[in-house]
Amino acid sequence: MNKHSQQYPSRLQYILDKQQQHLLSSGLKGIEKESLRISADGMIAQTDHPAVLGSALTHPHITTDYSEALLEFITPPFADIRKSLDFLRDIHQFVYDRLDGEMLLAASMPCGIDGDESIRIAEYGASNIGKMKHIYRVGLWHRYGRTMQAIAGIHFNYSAPDALWPLLHQHSGSTLTQEAFISDAYFGLVRNFLRQGWLILYLFGASPAICKSFFKSRPHLMAQFDEFDRYTLYHPYATSLRMSDIGYKSKNQADLKIDYNSLIGYVDSLSAAIATPYPEYQKFGVRNREYHQLNANILQIENEFYSIIRPKQITDSGEKPTLALKRRGVRYVEIRSLDLDLFNPIGIDEEKSHFLEAFLLHCLLQDSPLLAEEERQINNRNQLTVAHEGRKPGVELTNVGRTIALQDWATQILHDMEPICDILDQQQPDQPYRRALAQQRTLVDNPDQTPSAKILAEMRNKRQPFGRFGLDTSAEHQRYFSDKKLAEETCRRFEELASVSHRKQREIESNNEMSFEQFLQNYFAQK
Repeated sequence: MNKHSQQYPSRLQYILDKQQQHLLSSGLKGIEKESLRISADGMIAQTDHPAVLGSALTHPHITTDYSEALLEFITPPFADIRKSLDFLRDIHQFVYDRLDGEMLLAASMPCGIDGDESIRIAEYGASNIGKMKHIYRVGLWHRYGRTMQAIAGIHFNYSAPDALWPLLHQHSGSTLTQEAFISDAYFGLVRNFLRQGWLILYLFGASPAICKSFFKSRPHLMAQFDEFDRYTLYHPYATSLRMSDIGYKSKNQADLKIDYNSLIGYVDSLSAAIATPYPEYQKFGVRNREYHQLNANILQIENEFYSIIRPKQITDSGEKPTLALKRRGVRYVEIRSLDLDLFNPIGIDEEKSHFLEAFLLHCLLQDSPLLAEEERQINNRNQLTVAHEGRKPGVELTNVGRTIALQDWATQILHDMEPICDILDQQQPDQPYRRALAQQRTLVDNPDQTPSAKILAEMRNKRQPFGRFGLDTSAEHQRYFSDKKLAEETCRRFEELASVSHRKQREIESNNEMSFEQFLQNYFAQK
């Protein structure tokens, strides 16, 4: 057992000694899932966000991300992950029933793009907050290009059981207040996820190939890939090119040293990036006749910082996320490294969700030494290695200053998760957590069974480029939902949510008395 996990059994043993192991199973799980609307020929949709779905600004469950065509579905958090998945499935059904000649792209990496200009930036109406959301996306366009922002993924949100915290606080002997202890423990989870989160890319990565059209606005990036066929680029052993360095992160972000060792360090380092001018962004300015970006700093706002995991707090209306964290501490963590599962109609399944919950508890219950700069760089290299060549025979990573085979490290992590899965399976005859763990062992022992390998194998067997494979799979998912019907009560509930969201947007816009310039100044002045 490595030094990062040497205290892990004592924490778990304390929970067992107190006969409180049942507390581990009641953490809340929520899902955010992005999907591009595409036309029947596979091209990104040019239509407005369908009004029948509600207002993208104010709907709690159906909104848009970067593009007007990039839908985002948000479930409430549930203790039972099956309820989260059922809710996500209901959103899909409601949306599919109302898409007019369009469907949702099953893949994370988009193909039907004809250069940056073919991607419409999302619109949120005439209110100040709506304008701010749009201008932020305009800024992303100028900084990174639109194409990278059209990539879709899944965010898995997790909060540990409330009743668990007093027990862990007592065991720690910490003199911190319970709220401060909770934030500190979440940052321990985050650090361990940064160390071991490469495993998620290996097990669930589903973007080993990219259409050549994806690089139309940046053709120089194509040289770093092999050619799968005349339309497709890939790496033979890639797992998740979505999470690689193909342009999703700019150099200025790669050089950021965000502090994950404490809540105040995280807030201060992120706030400094939002307040520090960046010469390259100063060149095209904040505003001419129209806004080009919210500011000319390293980050416009917190969301621009791309990380595989984020500590989060629920924000009040108009409240800065860093300020919410500073005021009320960490409420949950957001895992951002999941590709869409092309083989599942809603992009994620129960088995994967059970594994993620157990993995996050594993990260929480382990000891978590502070992160030094050298280890931060090692963690980033490990992630990129797995993204680009995680299935390569004999591939090696770095763990605690030594080289280790990916399969050996993965096997060790899965072994360490066994006690947690046993506890989570108590009172569950079908043992979903042990079954999920066993399935991941199969993928570690047999890289050809991973989603990324299966995608490439099917493309070869069918002699299809990635774009055609993704389009055919999307059509299969569309047929899956066309054969089903949403319960009338559920349908009425979503229709009411859509109606209420439009009403809320109109109310916000009717109360838009402050100038946008003053609104923006007030937003950034929050302390």
